[in-house]
Amino acid sequence: QVQLVESGGGLVQAGGSLRLSCAASGPSFSTYHMGWFRQAPGKEREFVAAMRWSSGNAFYSDSAKGRFTISRDNAKNTVYLQMNSLKAEDTAVYYCAAKYTGAYSSRSYDYNYWGQGTQVTVSS
Repeated sequence: QVQLVESGGGLVQAGGSLRLSCAASGPSFSTYHMGWFRQAPGKEREFVAAMRWSSGNAFYSDSAKGRFTISRDNAKNTVYLQMNSLKAEDTAVYYCAAKYTGAYSSRSYDYNYWGQGTQVTVSS
């Protein structure tokens, strides 16, 4: 059984930084892709970043590129999302997700497992 638990959200001023963590438990994640999505009030869930666990290769949404970095710590079975230069429009609930093998995907419905989410609020 795969379990994903996010942490690290909070309130930050525009221009600041936050690091989100996603602690993963279950089988080996070497064949998984890990993703971060976010959902703002009244909006659809949107893709932020994803990474192939085995290689560390990552890809990002246009809004995240250059500001956010996805990474993982194999020893801790944890995926991170480092968010810099935060803007008010980054305010959302951020979700960690896992996709078992296959190709990269930015589509939420391709992901098999989800965490409960962590709130990020950026004040302007």
